[in-house]
Amino acid sequence: MHIETNDITYTTFLENIDTHFNESSYSIHKARNEIKILNFMNEELIVKSFKIPNIINKLIYTFFRDSKAKKSYIHSLKIPDFVPQTIAYIELEKNGLLDRSYFISKNFKYDFTIREPLLDFNFHDRENIFKAFAQFTYKLHQNNVYHLDYSPGNILIKIENGKYIFNIVDINRMKFFNLSQTDRAKNFSKLWADESILTTIATEYTKLYSCDETFIKQVIYFSNQNKKIKNFKKRLKNYIGNSHE
Repeated sequence: MHIETNDITYTTFLENIDTHFNESSYSIHKARNEIKILNFMNEELIVKSFKIPNIINKLIYTFFRDSKAKKSYIHSLKIPDFVPQTIAYIELEKNGLLDRSYFISKNFKYDFTIREPLLDFNFHDRENIFKAFAQFTYKLHQNNVYHLDYSPGNILIKIENGKYIFNIVDINRMKFFNLSQTDRAKNFSKLWADESILTTIATEYTKLYSCDETFIKQVIYFSNQNKKIKNFKKRLKNYIGNSHE
């Protein structure tokens, strides 16, 4: 077992992570990976258990690349103002190869994700949420952060003293570099938002970012391109599925 943490207070909990995770039934997400809320010393912790990799990826993550848990931990330490407070990552080996891995952070008790106002046209204070989101994204970009899965479910929002506080999750896939105008526009593409919403967000963004007049058009263009690709893949998958019936 390999444990890396920035707070030794949690050492006992971390050393017994398998037991704590397996005994808990408080799962908030279960797909390829599983996320549970666990309680330690009257504090809620978010524990993400990554899917056990196949044999090829076990070799890759053991000898050539950082695991997703480790990347999540490293990335979170780089951008503490944008993510839930980080605690640790854990890697467990089996037969000398990476097997199970965990990423642990404190529970950011958000009120909703950006998905809700994107989909609900009657969502309270919707336009101001989008403007606040644009401001948050600008700060993210100014810190040279490019989230490769900047999608609705990964953008958490909490209302605090009348203000919207944003955090991002699912952070193992990120890049850090000086973003160009095109990079910034492209980073909005996975929101799956309609053009009016994107225009509101992009317009607010341009109040903070010095760019040329094509920025808003770029945001809409990249969003439409992403939708075309996703829809094509969906149709192709359905076609292949139907052809095998």
